[in-house]
Amino acid sequence: MSPSNHDSTASFGHGDTSVSCLKPENGFVDSLSLVHSEKAVEELLQQTPVEGMDEHLIEFSEALRTVAKALRRAAEGKASAQAEAAEWKRRYELEKTRNIQMERKAQIAEQNGNIDCGKVKNSDKQLMQQNELDKIFDECCMKHGICSHEVLRDRGSDSSSNVDRSKMMRKASFKLSWWCKGENGDQHKHDIVSFEKGNITTAERSSKQISLKWESDPQTVLILTKPNSVSVRILCAQMVRWLKEKKKLNIYVEPRVRAELLTESSDFNYVQTWKDDQEILLLHTKVDLVITLGGDGTVLWAASMFKGPVPPIVPFSLGSLGFMTPFHSEHFKECLDSVLRGPVSITLRHRLLCRVIRDAAKKEYETEEPILVLNEVKIDRGISSYLTNLECYCDNSFVTCVQGDGLILSTTSGSTAYSLAAGGSMVHPQVPGILFTPICPHSLSFRPLILPEHVTLRIVVPFNSRSPAWASFDGKDRKQLAAGDALLCSMAPCPVPTACQVDSTSDFLSSIHDGLHWNLRKTQSFDGPWELQDIIQI
Repeated sequence: MSPSNHDSTASFGHGDTSVSCLKPENGFVDSLSLVHSEKAVEELLQQTPVEGMDEHLIEFSEALRTVAKALRRAAEGKASAQAEAAEWKRRYELEKTRNIQMERKAQIAEQNGNIDCGKVKNSDKQLMQQNELDKIFDECCMKHGICSHEVLRDRGSDSSSNVDRSKMMRKASFKLSWWCKGENGDQHKHDIVSFEKGNITTAERSSKQISLKWESDPQTVLILTKPNSVSVRILCAQMVRWLKEKKKLNIYVEPRVRAELLTESSDFNYVQTWKDDQEILLLHTKVDLVITLGGDGTVLWAASMFKGPVPPIVPFSLGSLGFMTPFHSEHFKECLDSVLRGPVSITLRHRLLCRVIRDAAKKEYETEEPILVLNEVKIDRGISSYLTNLECYCDNSFVTCVQGDGLILSTTSGSTAYSLAAGGSMVHPQVPGILFTPICPHSLSFRPLILPEHVTLRIVVPFNSRSPAWASFDGKDRKQLAAGDALLCSMAPCPVPTACQVDSTSDFLSSIHDGLHWNLRKTQSFDGPWELQDIIQI
């Protein structure tokens, strides 16, 4: 159609109905004007054609309606992008404010000096206000390490739950501190960075090995077992009887296990359990110690029961392969006696906090219930024969577009699980980081990454994807991700403390040696120097 036949500002149709070219603002057309323009074009097309109307005019109207739809989508995309940017900015401001508050607390702690952790134990007798108690807790942890209230205390549930405070204070208190070999060792010191005279140097190093010391005797133990195992059932009955008769502890088990124990003998009627999910949410306020009888899967199940703080876990190896179960069931009495007496080395295993954001959500915080994973979250193609197409972002930075069978976001504790099978590196469980491992990528240069623990990863299924993706969390809770849906992953605030048989590093190395036979080969034979061989031959 020649430009001379139709002026760019001309009007078409009858009466007052008109469609005119709109001047864009900031690269986008106002969405309300686009809607009116589209309606005007539709009314024009519904009218009876005038005799002699040029066919090019109808084609131009159709094209104009298509353009109006495209511009409306672009305007909606701009509004969505602006809303998302505002939300990320709000998060940045909150994080910045929190960091400033932490710096102020550190300055106050330095001025006030060391605060004895023993004051926490007697705080209920002094009837302190909650805000003053929180301040003492924070200053105490800055000077002495990590205390039990930081690991086990759920700040969010304290205000909503109706649990009596006196009952909560009957929980055994403990202290986590940096551990070193020998009194003269330097491994217990914190990392301190010096900025004197414009030079950045690390003044002190730390091994970050954590030791748990009970400040009051444990009162309650939770025992979780692997199902459908006769040997586990026999060991559980022996352990329950020993803990009750010798250690005088209150014992919680799952409803299934309690029924099995009562079937064996009615003497186990002292064993307690829970009735509904609401009681499970309050277990961390009652239980001082968790014992697992099984493999790594039993440890994963134990961690999934606690949505917030997790009590220390003592994992016994009764499975096929265990990287998180260093204790052997044959010596359970000696092991438990040592743990209950303390001190014991602890590995703080980080978890991932995952949220699914649907495309239909108007705002980013309109997400589904968050899911905590101890090993990994996997996004794959499911039953589809097409390659998975995933757009990956780290905070506000674009990382890459994954085209392959899928992607694994793993903790360092899960580095010896699915991530290892997909070609990821084995990482010490106390290294804070998130593993970014592709599954069979259709690229020779796509290598795995290890990202810092403070970032937020966003995995998006683009609209041009040929098929939806599927996400699974620690091998369960499978969810479909349609086009436009996103998965947010960040480090969870509450880690999973597991007891060590020796220490964190020794247990990790033993697990990869015994479980994977890592770097096991025959030693190269030594033939001796040539001079010695010549002498022997002579």
